[in-house]
Amino acid sequence: MTNPTAIREHMDVVVSDGTHVGTVDRVEGQTIKLARKDPDAHGTHRWIPLDWVATVDRVVHLAKTHDEATRNWQTAAPAA
Repeated sequence: MTNPTAIREHMDVVVSDGTHVGTVDRVEGQTIKLARKDPDAHGTHRWIPLDWVATVDRVVHLAKTHDEATRNWQTAAPAA
């Protein structure tokens, strides 16, 4: 699992082919909350599990395709 402290606010989030799918708002527990102000978010927060993260450098790289990520992300905050 990725060290969540490596993930910072405003980092870009990309899928396995390098396509942008969001911007980090913050880490919440075992999820990354994506910013609703990102142009691709259409005003809606989305949550992705930390275990989708392959690597973190200047951006958060997911080990998912665009279709897998957008089909499976959460559109409501996960239960605590």
